[in-house]
Amino acid sequence: MTDEPGPAERALYLAAVRGGGRLRPDDLAPADRPALAALVARGLLTPTATGWTAAGPRALGDRIGVELRTRALRLLRHAERLPATFGPLARAYDEARHPVGAPPPGPSAARPRTGAVLDAAEVRGRISELVSECREEVLAAQPGLRPLEGLRMALAQDLSLLRRGCALRTVYQSVTLADPAVRSQVALRTGQGAQVRVLAEPYERVLVFDRVVAVIPAAEDRNRAVFLTDPTTVAYLVAQFERDWARAAPADGHLDPPPVTTVRIGRLLARGLTQRAVATRLGVSERTVAAHIARLRDRYGARTLFHLGWQLRGEHRD
Repeated sequence: MTDEPGPAERALYLAAVRGGGRLRPDDLAPADRPALAALVARGLLTPTATGWTAAGPRALGDRIGVELRTRALRLLRHAERLPATFGPLARAYDEARHPVGAPPPGPSAARPRTGAVLDAAEVRGRISELVSECREEVLAAQPGLRPLEGLRMALAQDLSLLRRGCALRTVYQSVTLADPAVRSQVALRTGQGAQVRVLAEPYERVLVFDRVVAVIPAAEDRNRAVFLTDPTTVAYLVAQFERDWARAAPADGHLDPPPVTTVRIGRLLARGLTQRAVATRLGVSERTVAAHIARLRDRYGARTLFHLGWQLRGEHRD
């Protein structure tokens, strides 16, 4: 049985509603029997001594919604565990393909080769790989404005990086954190252990993964990048970053913590509760909850309530 009633079930249920909420055996055609059985199984029709009575569908819809969200979150958590599950197999595969004395697989491997210049799409894909493969730390010097959509897209991967124990240190400029939406995105990361500092003076953009791969812009418009694995070059860039980090100020005063009520609502949404259930639990109106949900969806870039629950799940696990 599917989660939603089919056309025949809907038609039969509506016929019962139009009949005053009751359905008699005489009202049924032989072809209605499968739909009748399905409606009874769903709890939308309740057998009585004289036929069947229609039950309210709202509670059933809420229950199915919670079950679907719970099932989806279980699958997504399982997906998060897959890298650890396949990690030993991947390492064995990589070791078998690399000759003795070759660089080990992962961020230290020259993939792409040292000095390779890639376009924007390739850069995003390669950086995503490096974040997934990172084992210890990511260093990031990010001057200027940060695209909000890029921060939102990278949120899940950054939180996964932090949850598996990797360090994430980022240097921003004050102008970067002037946008409240950007501040919210950064706060979501610092809430999970990321460190952020603000440097007023000019500096260059650089990303360093596990101190073995560095990424720097290859064009003024920063739509291309070069990946560096030469140990001396990477060590020099790390030293530059550490110098900037030491001169930068903590970003605590630039980041606004989310309101307490919004945090409580986010925690309940992460558990799979609907908007109505959250309002009932907190004793507030649905309109109040909807306003907080709108702010959360904007902060997380969530398109739907389920997408928002998925984004929140990593922060509010019981």
